[in-house]
Amino acid sequence: MTLANTVQYSTAKDLKASDAKLEITQIKSTIGAKPKHRDTVRSLGLKRIGHTVVRDADAVTVGMLNTVKHLVKVEEAN
Repeated sequence: MTLANTVQYSTAKDLKASDAKLEITQIKSTIGAKPKHRDTVRSLGLKRIGHTVVRDADAVTVGMLNTVKHLVKVEEAN
């Protein structure tokens, strides 16, 4: 994957529901996070730091990502 094809979202206003696939990586621990945030990270399918999953950018997933944007890194999958 080249940098030209990589789109990183760091704020809620940049992330919108679409037909794209998103590559979601957990970058921070959920230790000390709110229980709601821990549950959200787990619901996304993430199990540990560095774990990556690919999900559709539907409204539900985008809402979950906007909740835990400080714990994950999101890139557009090819």
